[in-house]
Amino acid sequence: MSKGAAPRNRPWTRALAAGALAAAALTVAPAADGTPARTETAVKSTSPVTDVTETEVSVRIPLPASVGSHPARCDWLSYLRYRSSDGPSKSADADRILIAQPGILEGAGAFDSVARNTVKAAAEKGEHIEFWALDRRSNCLEDNAGIATGSSTKAVDYYYGGKPVDGRTFDGFLTSGQAGWLADVGLEQTVRDQYDLLSAELPDQKLRKEKVLCGGHSLGGVLTGVFATWDFDGNPATKADAGFNQCSGYFALDTTISTSLDDLNGTSSGGNGPGGSLLPGLIPDTSIGYAAVQAGLRTGVLPRFLALPAVLNPETMNLLSLAGLAARNAPDAESALLDDVPSNANIETTGRMLFSKNSEVFLKGSPTIRDFRLTNEAVLGTFMDDHSAPLAFIQTSVGFFDSAGSGSGGGGRIVDKNFPASNDAAAQPALFGTELKAIPDEPGGPLYTWRNYDRVGAADDPVYRSANGTPFTTAAKEVTDIGELARSLAEQPLDFTEDHFPTRLVTDIQLIDDPQLAGKLVHKEGLTANPRVTFIAGDGILADHIPQDENPVVLPGYQHLDVLTAAPVQNGGSRERIAADLAEFAR
Repeated sequence: MSKGAAPRNRPWTRALAAGALAAAALTVAPAADGTPARTETAVKSTSPVTDVTETEVSVRIPLPASVGSHPARCDWLSYLRYRSSDGPSKSADADRILIAQPGILEGAGAFDSVARNTVKAAAEKGEHIEFWALDRRSNCLEDNAGIATGSSTKAVDYYYGGKPVDGRTFDGFLTSGQAGWLADVGLEQTVRDQYDLLSAELPDQKLRKEKVLCGGHSLGGVLTGVFATWDFDGNPATKADAGFNQCSGYFALDTTISTSLDDLNGTSSGGNGPGGSLLPGLIPDTSIGYAAVQAGLRTGVLPRFLALPAVLNPETMNLLSLAGLAARNAPDAESALLDDVPSNANIETTGRMLFSKNSEVFLKGSPTIRDFRLTNEAVLGTFMDDHSAPLAFIQTSVGFFDSAGSGSGGGGRIVDKNFPASNDAAAQPALFGTELKAIPDEPGGPLYTWRNYDRVGAADDPVYRSANGTPFTTAAKEVTDIGELARSLAEQPLDFTEDHFPTRLVTDIQLIDDPQLAGKLVHKEGLTANPRVTFIAGDGILADHIPQDENPVVLPGYQHLDVLTAAPVQNGGSRERIAADLAEFAR
């Protein structure tokens, strides 16, 4: 069974891990008039943010026949629904509904913290709002049965040891050639999915216009802009169907509400032209033209989903979930994860990319991350903290390396990390970020632990410094609880990450001026038709080109993912800003 053969927590399979979901599920059979089938399942969470009810909702909205052969499970759309526990049970009775598009390589589970924090902040002001975190249709290809066991050991055995879970076995990670139907999942299908889902869940267009706020994170802001300008009934003269008339306002989370990738690039080459790309090397050259790109995707000459061998692909994205699961279950235990997973090209090159202190170590391949003693939290920090992870779009501010018993005298040596080279980071901040990078430097030495965001700057903080004498971090730069990051990666029924991001979704945006697409984005007034609120991570991918015309809320110390994962109480005791301001905007 391939990666994606039997994804967990979908309406077609309910073999659930203990503790992942509550047992009871509400199922609505298809009505005689063809109304889509719908399931809603309660999600049991260990989040410290209480008084918020989370459910997984799946609605049967089949793909068009033109897409061709595809798994039956991909005829369903899913989202995570968050609402105040003492609020109305029907979405139509909520005061507002926020619907969020995820960013690139991102799933619905990534919104867990910001959704909970915002719903709770609104409830404290007497408002009962809902937050819907969308899962793109391509996520139907994921097989998360191993993660769903709740055990990192069992998960590794499932993905790499041939051991079954609930009677099924894993047969390898999906390849581009096994996902031919994704060649037809581009902008049109993505925004149509959002429109159809909204229409199915809230049939009254006037109610949608009154109560729904549309937005997203990263690429989700661009998708919201496209949605706002899209004509859904093929008749530009009628506007009740226009995207902007499904929303009463827009919200942007480290992004802008636009139809261009330019603001997300951080480069001068431009995001929608052939020279610009948010992820260089991942996205095909679109200068060959719309027709040639589509032909390449359909024939398989171009990859159907974004993947770089040994850096970013379904296996390495799954590794983040495995690391989150281990860190959730045994945060302070010495990690065995990297000893348990195999030594293959994907895993080894990813380890080198994430843990090499310079290009010499990367090329030599020694020492590797396997040569160090790290706790499970320290492994997750290595993968995703902004002072270690080289890729800006997966960075969070979750604290810093430490070592057992370090105290004020320090412990395991931490040195500057210069891989990728600093000039690469300066040239492409959207890809590599610009923060000081740090790395443990005593293989086989002390056990490196993790100092959480709220312990940075404490009395026992050894304050590790760069070679130039500058502290690698301060309390003001740390905003996300690593335990909550681990929980969101491991516990959500819909993934934090996205293993099979459709290539066509980005190539369509790069080619958005082509007549075959431009004819659908006819309501240009939609971009400014509704009020908006924009949040920008002060250290994120837009930090050096903040869109001042949107009067954004700039969040000092935040990285690109922190706008989704930041803790409800920040260092210094202040309330997390996005939750408070977004809840107020919803009012």
